[in-house]
Amino acid sequence: MDTVSAEQRSRMMSRIASKNTQPELALRRLLHAAGYRYQLHGALPARKSAAIRAEHPDIRLRGGKLPGSPDLVFTAKKKVIFVNGCFWHGHDCPVGSRRPSSNTGYWNPKLDANIARDLHNRHALASLGWESLTLWECELHSVDEVLRKTTGFLGPPRTAASPQTGR
Repeated sequence: MDTVSAEQRSRMMSRIASKNTQPELALRRLLHAAGYRYQLHGALPARKSAAIRAEHPDIRLRGGKLPGSPDLVFTAKKKVIFVNGCFWHGHDCPVGSRRPSSNTGYWNPKLDANIARDLHNRHALASLGWESLTLWECELHSVDEVLRKTTGFLGPPRTAASPQTGR
């Protein structure tokens, strides 16, 4: 078994992206080709952000973004999609259920905190009246299944013949 120095591991871990990951980019391409339009990384239009802040002063919107900074935001539908890495967010697949066996004093609390934060953010979104869908990295290998799941969650995309109603 190869061992990696702390410096090498730190360098490798720092290169793991939190935004614009390959699974997220693949999903964005798929949904855009299917006719869906969205905002990125929890962004809200300024008017919508101000309205949410006025109505829910107890929920913090950092930088005008929804709680948890969802990867894709469908403002008119009040729906969001998170694209989660199985390891980092504790999915029950083989990759997500495997925890590091070394430095468990660091990794277990870190991964447990990620899971707790995800749950907290989804509750905050629900209390704002937003629905959320989590797609796992391992699920994105089946394009047909992902498209079925997302279209079932989002409903049909808007077309030029059906203008936005603002609701």
